Amino acid sequence: MKNIPYFHVDVFAARPFTGNSLAVFSENASFDTNQMLAITQEMRHFETIFLEPSNKPHAVKARVFDLFEELDFAGHPVLGASAVLHHTHACEGEQQWTFNLPQKTVTVISQREGNGFRCVLDQGPPKYLGQLTAADADVICQNLNLAADDLAPELPLEVVSTGLAYLIVPVRGAALAKARILSTDFGALLKAYGAKFVYVLDIDALEGRTWNNDGMLEDVATGSAAGTVGAYLAKHGHQALNKEFILRQGSYVGRPSEIRVRAIGLGGAVESVYVGGDVALVAACTLLSEPERETSPYPSAP
Repeated sequence: MKNIPYFHVDVFAARPFTGNSLAVFSENASFDTNQMLAITQEMRHFETIFLEPSNKPHAVKARVFDLFEELDFAGHPVLGASAVLHHTHACEGEQQWTFNLPQKTVTVISQREGNGFRCVLDQGPPKYLGQLTAADADVICQNLNLAADDLAPELPLEVVSTGLAYLIVPVRGAALAKARILSTDFGALLKAYGAKFVYVLDIDALEGRTWNNDGMLEDVATGSAAGTVGAYLAKHGHQALNKEFILRQGSYVGRPSEIRVRAIGLGGAVESVYVGGDVALVAACTLLSEPERETSPYPSAP
């Protein structure tokens, strides 16, 4: 029988059973890719992160999976993992952690805050990958249950990445409440514009929503998307550089969350985006068995 430890944490939450839940495997146990995917699907969190020690102090290799595939980057798993590392290392004071992901290396500052942790991730410089034409914006609206007049007229639909590429759809009024993915082929549509996911953003309320591309599961609070929002709003003059703001998410799934976002830069140019929030430890757990190697009981999404 296997005895593999892992932690259950809630991210962007000051107390347990709120925010975005996450499983953190701080000892990789040499899982292969299919095992990590199968474990993630079994846990049913939006994402699971698997850590492996490196030869440098306070640095780990990390792999992140959602219910369909491995992700190049994700914010809330890295933040949650930094809190677990801080806890398991019994650290005092502020700590810095380095996460080596398959396509990106990032750093996180963690510190104890009450019964939990406050963690801040430096997502690095953004990439602005293109704005949609009016005709393309109409297509996106049709697939998101939106009308053209739901859009914020002064802002473009734009693809931005700080590790994962999001199509940001700026809206006003009641549009956020009615937004949902209607197309069963939405991922392919986004791919045509160079985006991995969509993020519908209420410009006035500073609240957002995003989903898996099948539209069946809504994310609670999305750190990678928050980084793109910070870069987008700073670029278009809707948030000041070097000043933190709160991005809200999760109220439509009953887990309201607060994400702290700050775009850093000079002369109007965004040089980096910091994304952070509270992390609450929920449980220290033990995995008693593991999936067969090189197989998964569940099919992957195409």
